[in-house]
Amino acid sequence: TSIDGGLALFQRVADITGKVEEGSVDIGIVGFDRFEESHVEDGEGIVIIPDLEYSKCELVMAVQESWVDVSNMADIADLAVEFRERGRDLRVATKYPRIVRRFLFSHSINYFNIVHSSGTLEVAPAMGFADIIADIASTGVTLRENHLKTINDGTILSSQACLIGNRKLLSGSPLKLEAARCIVERVEGYLEARGFFQITANIPGESAQQVATAVRERSKLSGLEGPTVAQVYGDDGGDWYAVTVVVPRSSHQEVLDYFRSIGGTGISVIQPRYIYTGESKSYKRLLQAL
Repeated sequence: TSIDGGLALFQRVADITGKVEEGSVDIGIVGFDRFEESHVEDGEGIVIIPDLEYSKCELVMAVQESWVDVSNMADIADLAVEFRERGRDLRVATKYPRIVRRFLFSHSINYFNIVHSSGTLEVAPAMGFADIIADIASTGVTLRENHLKTINDGTILSSQACLIGNRKLLSGSPLKLEAARCIVERVEGYLEARGFFQITANIPGESAQQVATAVRERSKLSGLEGPTVAQVYGDDGGDWYAVTVVVPRSSHQEVLDYFRSIGGTGISVIQPRYIYTGESKSYKRLLQAL
């Protein structure tokens, strides 16, 4: 699909990080877990926006519920030693061998074998080809359905969709960097807007200044920089003013109640599509990474 002079390619999730790393594409959207597992250390792949606020999940260690004495990573470490003394290593099934191996080493667990599997992992312990698993979980329902439990301190990684890019390609082309800036700022503006509402109300008053002062009495309800106040030219000849504020979603009801308390009516609430506040922090981080 062509977009503003560029080309959007739909790829398998497992291939996106590699495509960015090798330079086949300039930027990509992929799960942070996939990036951490696949990217080349000190390579050209970089994370531009670490959290796109969807596809949130965790990579966790899980064992069979029947292992009542195993609840934390220290227990896993003891178990690994016991297995070694019995003549074999603890088998860990996962789709993320690189991340899991690093995590186990960090907990001083050295006796284990990684069983790399791209299929369903939850059945691995029951089928006997692994002792424990390390897999992505969002709600934990699938684990419980397969009689597995998570380890208390066994969260390996918190993940979500992220925007990644190729450092060399972006730094070497002003046109690509400018295109990346537009995309990054658009994404950042969209994510920022999701946390706000724009509220407009018709409020009676003696003047625009008097109405603005009344609104600003609740400083945290008066918008990003302050209320916008404009005269309403109605048929009844009264002095009415349209007041618009952009406030956090959590302040929705409080603003509604306060506007009503000072005579507000005809109140409308909309979700802004984008909100831009000064310099783009994400684009600034991108420039620093380049």
